[in-house]
Amino acid sequence: MTRAAAVEVLRAGALTTVQDLGRPGWAHLGVPRSGALDPAALRLANRLVGNPEHAAGLEVTLSGCTLRLTRATTVAVTGAEVTVRAGDRPGDTGRPLTVPAGTVLRIGPARRGVRSWLAVAGGIDVPPVLGSRATDTLSGLGPAPLRDGDRLPLGEPHGPPAPVDLTVCSAPPEEVHLTLRPGPRDDWFTPAAFDRLFGTAYTVSPVSNRVGARLAGAALPRAVAGELPSEGIVLGAVQVPANGQPLIFLADHPTTGGYPVIGVVTDVTALAQARPGTTVRFHGPQR
Repeated sequence: MTRAAAVEVLRAGALTTVQDLGRPGWAHLGVPRSGALDPAALRLANRLVGNPEHAAGLEVTLSGCTLRLTRATTVAVTGAEVTVRAGDRPGDTGRPLTVPAGTVLRIGPARRGVRSWLAVAGGIDVPPVLGSRATDTLSGLGPAPLRDGDRLPLGEPHGPPAPVDLTVCSAPPEEVHLTLRPGPRDDWFTPAAFDRLFGTAYTVSPVSNRVGARLAGAALPRAVAGELPSEGIVLGAVQVPANGQPLIFLADHPTTGGYPVIGVVTDVTALAQARPGTTVRFHGPQR
């Protein structure tokens, strides 16, 4: 095995990025976490091909991608409901697939959900930046989003593929329910804002991405006018811009930009597969 072994990108699709489990240790310096939007899906794909769970793979968004593998290896795809083909052979999501050198791997458009995760035995071996190989689409840390013709090095395989025929991947939810803890700027909003936030449904906007899930629905009225100095935030923070529409920050989030954060969602994983138009409902931590 040599570093010449690679994944060649024939068609990158709408957005394909290198992702691992991110940079959580750098939050005190304002560095976003980055990493796979569904860490459990990436961990599963890595286990299926014999990689450590933190190995870097590819996150493939919506339209799929086409790759060529220059060495004989094992691959696994998890996440969205997609068609997988290795050369002329059909594959399955949630299943290790052994392929010969030169195989063209096609991950089709998502029929349900939004994102798929591809693991290759040995992992994607791009140089780490601040302890992670993850692409951050906002700050530019890590490798750039993939383009047609890119070539990504592969690391040495760590172990044999998992001895399983198939794993069951959860279907993307038809409706996303999110637990929200108020604060740190909940006092900037009227009681009516919380009535609307917890009592009405929102939908995922088409302009959502890895930075944040923009929602459309009842505007949240403010009790305090003006803006704040920019503040550091955490994964899942719900910022409310001037239009009153909530924005849930995801893995590649920035600082607040002056708008108040009404609360923090405890787990944003379900948003990784939430298509535009998906219904989102909030409830409090007491539920």
